[in-house]
Amino acid sequence: MEIYLDKRAVRQIRVSAQDAIEAGDTETLREDILDAFTEDQVEEIERRLDNGDFFEFVADLLEEWSGDEVDELFELLDAQLGEVGVDLKLEKTAAAHHRYDDEEEIDETEDEEEQFEEKDENKLFLDETEDEGDDD
Repeated sequence: MEIYLDKRAVRQIRVSAQDAIEAGDTETLREDILDAFTEDQVEEIERRLDNGDFFEFVADLLEEWSGDEVDELFELLDAQLGEVGVDLKLEKTAAAHHRYDDEEEIDETEDEEEQFEEKDENKLFLDETEDEGDDD
């Protein structure tokens, strides 16, 4: 079974995980992980868990997490869910999309600048021609 977490949920978990790393408190992170999954997803995961308790699953996950790296948390979550037959799919975070959008915007800006420079060169050339014609 595949479970998808949207960008908003992934971003919220990342922010909470970073806060947990800095503050050493995982309570908000636990709540945000629990909130990231829909009720149907939680029910499906609980059916697959030996103890049938998603809250305990998340608590155990956070105990196993070193608390040092956000990516490690997602790797653990993916691995633990994989053990019960759930394939976790994450949408790219807004930050990752933002990085791509910024690169794309830079490319567009460079293209516009090149076009502008070409227009300026043409204008200068035309202006010089017009000036020459005015002298006659």
